[in-house]
Amino acid sequence: MATNTAPPPPELLDLDNLRAIKLLGKGAMGTVFLVHHKSNDPFARSPFALKVVEKSSLRHTDRRARHEISVLSRLHKHPFLPYLIGSFENHEIICWAIPFCPGGDLNVLRYSQNDRVFSPAVIRFYLAEIVCALEHLHGQGIVYRDLKPENILVQQSGHVTLTDFDLSRNLAPRKPDNLEYYSSPEEKSLANLRYTHLTGKFTRFIISKAGKRAFNNNKIGLKKVKSARVSPVSRSNPDDFPSNERSYSFVGTEEYVAPEIIRGDGHEFSVDWWALGVLSYEMLYGTTPFKGKNRKETFQKILLGRPEFFGKPNLLTDLIRKLLEKDATRRLGYRGGACEIKEHEFFRGLKWNLLTEVVRPPFLPLRDETSLTHELVQRESGIDFIEYFHKLKLPPPPLWSPSLDECQHNVSLTEF
Repeated sequence: MATNTAPPPPELLDLDNLRAIKLLGKGAMGTVFLVHHKSNDPFARSPFALKVVEKSSLRHTDRRARHEISVLSRLHKHPFLPYLIGSFENHEIICWAIPFCPGGDLNVLRYSQNDRVFSPAVIRFYLAEIVCALEHLHGQGIVYRDLKPENILVQQSGHVTLTDFDLSRNLAPRKPDNLEYYSSPEEKSLANLRYTHLTGKFTRFIISKAGKRAFNNNKIGLKKVKSARVSPVSRSNPDDFPSNERSYSFVGTEEYVAPEIIRGDGHEFSVDWWALGVLSYEMLYGTTPFKGKNRKETFQKILLGRPEFFGKPNLLTDLIRKLLEKDATRRLGYRGGACEIKEHEFFRGLKWNLLTEVVRPPFLPLRDETSLTHELVQRESGIDFIEYFHKLKLPPPPLWSPSLDECQHNVSLTEF
């Protein structure tokens, strides 16, 4: 598959020469600004996103920020992944710059649809690009662990890119002949003890005999609740221990967390394929398959419930069903990785090497972002993104995203 020209190597950001045009959003770990270079780009014709993390007494936040910078520095030759433009650190903040995606995220795009779902053809296009992005990450020994619509951004070209790598993890590739999670019964007992200590009564419930019986019989419906991110609880620093074949961190976003993460069995790259199944389901039905009223119920449904499909079975629902296999060793993608998923019948006939050549993706941002930022540069005095943390005490504004009429619909995808 063709790739974009490799960007210039990361540089040390000169904060004195950067101007924050507007606040794009505030997340769990940092604040994102739309920024331009005052000397090299005075009219903000090529703005970029700057993520700023304020240093605090919580050392794991600083470590996760540095980990994300390290990961981004390795992603420089793929069309569906960001790259590191530059970074900076002082005694107050850690910040880094990546390309700006004016199309918002996939969640906002889905909500802009009349029925808040995508057609199978659009799902096929986006899933194909996401599979390629994950394939590249896994090839670099990186398990993403936070795939969800909010972390899939739409570029100016209409193609997607993944974002937010602070929860990612470096792992050695799985050995084909090593299908067991533990090297010894003692290691398994230790892992179970550690997870029980971390998650308390809920773990004791899910490993009970009643829970095992319910696994075979339980059918649970769908309810709409807000998802929440789960930060790592077993180890806060991704670099505190060497790369290996499994991670035991309890990490992810509630509705997208794989069963093996909840059980504390140890997990590897196939957790990303589980999340791809949840994402596919949400794109098709407008809701995730295992939502509960609270975290405990959501986790219970992930462990014991089965996804509910509507209408006649088809190739997309078959793909989703195989991705949402609770036994990681039987999950689509476990043995053959992305190649195994690409070979599924849902993608039959797709020209993978021509994905980047599609000049009319399903939706294109219509706003001329160059004109927008130029107007903002002329009209506003700018934002001091260092002083922002000290002076601004108001609740964070909503994430910026294109308005509902800024996307173009019904574009043919028959060219690839």
